[in-house]
Amino acid sequence: MIKRDLEQTINDRLFKKKVIVVVGPRQVGKTTLLQLVSNPSNKLKLFLNCDEPDIRRKLDLPSSTQLKALLGDAELIFIDEAQRVKDIGITLKLLVDSFPEKQLIVTGSSALELSNSINEPLTGRKFEYKLFPFSFGELSNANGFLEENRLLEHRMVYGMYPDVVNNQGNEREILNNIASSYLYKDIFEFQDIRKPEIIEKLLQALALQIGSEISFHELSQLVGVDSATIQRYIDLLEKSFIIFHLKSFSRNVRNELKKSRKIYFFDNGIRNALISNFNALSLRNDVGALWENFLISERMKHNQYFQNYANCYFWRTTQQQEIDYIEDKDGMLNCYEFKWNPNKKAYLTTTFSSNYPNSSFKLINTENFGEFVGEME
Repeated sequence: MIKRDLEQTINDRLFKKKVIVVVGPRQVGKTTLLQLVSNPSNKLKLFLNCDEPDIRRKLDLPSSTQLKALLGDAELIFIDEAQRVKDIGITLKLLVDSFPEKQLIVTGSSALELSNSINEPLTGRKFEYKLFPFSFGELSNANGFLEENRLLEHRMVYGMYPDVVNNQGNEREILNNIASSYLYKDIFEFQDIRKPEIIEKLLQALALQIGSEISFHELSQLVGVDSATIQRYIDLLEKSFIIFHLKSFSRNVRNELKKSRKIYFFDNGIRNALISNFNALSLRNDVGALWENFLISERMKHNQYFQNYANCYFWRTTQQQEIDYIEDKDGMLNCYEFKWNPNKKAYLTTTFSSNYPNSSFKLINTENFGEFVGEME
């Protein structure tokens, strides 16, 4: 069993009179995580799976009397796939207010409906966390850094969804199944998508542009819909934890790009499945982009799991001066450049360092990436 970094965080938050909410994409192990949560003093547990129609009916705007009968003497209550219940936020609010001595732990496969329905009712009443595919740090802790380092190229091609990691030899079939069946399920279920094929076409276009700045106008021409639709679909894909974006950093320099953005995938394997390219790195021309996507997505997981609160950006000027990744934290700008080849060099430009003297710089390559992605935790 590969220990998840969120497990200890959740255990530390038990019985604080707040709902614990775990959201994330499908197939990343949220249900398994629930089963690993510690049970202090052997408290009586109750597991409610909202994929079951009768469970959904019992949680659909019940009275406090009905909830008391449902929970019985259980003190640790798990509600899985909670986004399946209409107005689940109101039910959770009633639960936490009526039974403050009980601990609710709730999972949802997507932020789409779940977050929209719980944010207002549970204001001040919840701890919310995101769970992603395995992180390099989690796998390194389980298997050892040396072993994971040997598998680095494999991870860059096939990613780290739990089912992929645990079923070597079947990676392509599993990834193609996730990409075709599970990836868009929440979007289609909770949103009015009249042309589902546009989502797939847009994702393929984004997959071919990782590490590059995107243009809503160019994507609209490529996909065949207007720019407003492109923006809406990208927002939905982000809320489904398929992609995320970095904004351009801009404060002082006149020729900095102000409103540009880059799109990345939370998992390299999903990205490669979308473009049907599982070639080894030696046969690819996108190794630099894969390396950048891997490092930034791993850093995002690490920051989420360990509450490393930082604003994240890339930087570029109209003269093509650039920095791959910047974290703005506690008044410091920590700048990083990514190189797959450890023999390649990179430096912080004088334009940036002179305008932002409170900045540091580090080159991340295959020889020193471990600390950056969290293998030291």
